[in-house]
Amino acid sequence: MKNIRNFCIIAHIDHGKSTLADRLLDFTGSVTDREKQDQLLDNMDLERERGITIKSHAIQMEYTYKGEQYILNLIDTPGHVDFSYEVSRSIAACEGALLIVDAAQSIQAQTISNLYLALENDLEIIPVLNKIDLPSANPEEVTDDIVDLLGCDPSEVIPASGKTGLGVEDILSAIIERIPAPQGNPEEPLQALIFDSVYNPFRGVETYFRVINGSIKKGQNIKFIATGKTYFADEVGTLKLTQVKKQEIKAGDVGYLITGIKDAREVKVGDTITDAKEPTKNAISGFEDVKPMVFAGIYPVDTEDYEELRASMEKLQLNDASLVFAPESSAALGFGFRCGFLGMLHLEIIQERLEREFDMTVITTVPNVSYHAFTNKNPDDIVIVNNPSDLPEPSTLNRVEEPFIKATIITKADFVGPVMSLCIEKRGQITNQTYLTTERVELSFDMPLAEIVFDFYDRLKTVSKGYASFDYSPIGMRASKLVRVDILLNAQTVDALSALVHTDNAYTIGKKMTEKLKELIPRQQFDIPVQAAIGAKIIARETIKALRKDVTAKCYGGDISRKRKLLEKQKKGKKRMRQVGNVEIPQQAFMAVLKLND
Repeated sequence: MKNIRNFCIIAHIDHGKSTLADRLLDFTGSVTDREKQDQLLDNMDLERERGITIKSHAIQMEYTYKGEQYILNLIDTPGHVDFSYEVSRSIAACEGALLIVDAAQSIQAQTISNLYLALENDLEIIPVLNKIDLPSANPEEVTDDIVDLLGCDPSEVIPASGKTGLGVEDILSAIIERIPAPQGNPEEPLQALIFDSVYNPFRGVETYFRVINGSIKKGQNIKFIATGKTYFADEVGTLKLTQVKKQEIKAGDVGYLITGIKDAREVKVGDTITDAKEPTKNAISGFEDVKPMVFAGIYPVDTEDYEELRASMEKLQLNDASLVFAPESSAALGFGFRCGFLGMLHLEIIQERLEREFDMTVITTVPNVSYHAFTNKNPDDIVIVNNPSDLPEPSTLNRVEEPFIKATIITKADFVGPVMSLCIEKRGQITNQTYLTTERVELSFDMPLAEIVFDFYDRLKTVSKGYASFDYSPIGMRASKLVRVDILLNAQTVDALSALVHTDNAYTIGKKMTEKLKELIPRQQFDIPVQAAIGAKIIARETIKALRKDVTAKCYGGDISRKRKLLEKQKKGKKRMRQVGNVEIPQQAFMAVLKLND
């Protein structure tokens, strides 16, 4: 066990985690020349297309150092704030972390938040200065920043380049010398932590685990503590580039387990695996429950696909434990699910993965956050509002509280003005402003989560020319003046388009929504009024004009009353149509409501 090292790679987006992981794999000879490709561990099409890591990827390497053979278990983690839950799970399965900082971009918001996550779990941190071969790199200055942040010695910072492979040998020797070997007792009953799982249509659920105490053998009867069910270990092994079967995996090591489970609900990430005959007395404290930030409804396009969508979501949840969902129904869209996501990118990725991996075409409603409402009848009882239609009537409402976050933005000094005005426009209050260096400023804001859900991140990147980095953490609920804006089409409320907004913005948002829908909804045979309302009060209206046949074409000249008679007849027909007509809303309309500022 003293020759095992478990470590993960943490960094901000685009600081070169996956590329450096490639170099480590090359250097230890874990991949053959034929298998080599850039960002080798990013095996999902989506990850390759977007150039981001979405899933943590575990892989085992073997390396001989000073004549001894070592086993290195590496977990490459995502950098985006929406996937921080993946990072927290990877950190729980490790003893050390490589903290990678880009020599050209220096320390960013996500670097700091991932570092704190690692320090909370008492991991040994190895700072790595990456991309030092870039012409724009500032190694001395960034090394000073790292030393200030970590309080380490400048000599401990390893200069490296994921592109050229410089410094990889130093990183490997630092991993072996600085990161402690896993602690655990091979003689105790089996105790293993599940940190990930994936669904294989041929073999059932594949579970990835880290053994804390004891060992797990092929053919052993095992038990999952959270569900209390017992299984037979058909196959265990280690995770190299492909799975390698083993007879036994001992304490401190990482591996996979196949038990032929077909029901995705039976495996919980963060659960403890133990022996069925001699179970361990204490379960491992898993990860804290995930707190979804953004809620949206996901509905199948065809109502008959509801059960299939449920099965797909359960399989997806195995692979992405931060997805939370519960069934709900909507008057406009039928049966579907209310899903909780960690952010807008997460929502987008889940929707893409449902389409690609499970062939499910879905409709997503306007995302919103979870509010607390209090009524006059019993002011102490909280009504949780995940869906705008759950909000009690304005007449009975006492107050509404919405979730606030502490936003940390690190930006260049030149962009402080535009960043501040963006945050203030989004109802943010500045709480702190610190100059990290003469060029870089850290701004802290208290902001409502609802305001950053839609387009905040994109606009922040725009006003700062791509230089600002952003991270947030929840700070609880605060009272706000919120109202529900309903959209009426042809005098029918469309519940899927309702939104909870701040009173001051209600009129502007109502007006923008009606204008946007006027462009997007196709014209029908009758006039369609598009209205925005708060309660019974209409605050904005647009009309989608009817498609009309030229009924006066056959009148050439003659008395005007003949033309008028034909037009009146047409008008009556249109009115009758409007009473029975029903308006189809295209999918773009649901998504376009989010992009009101475009």
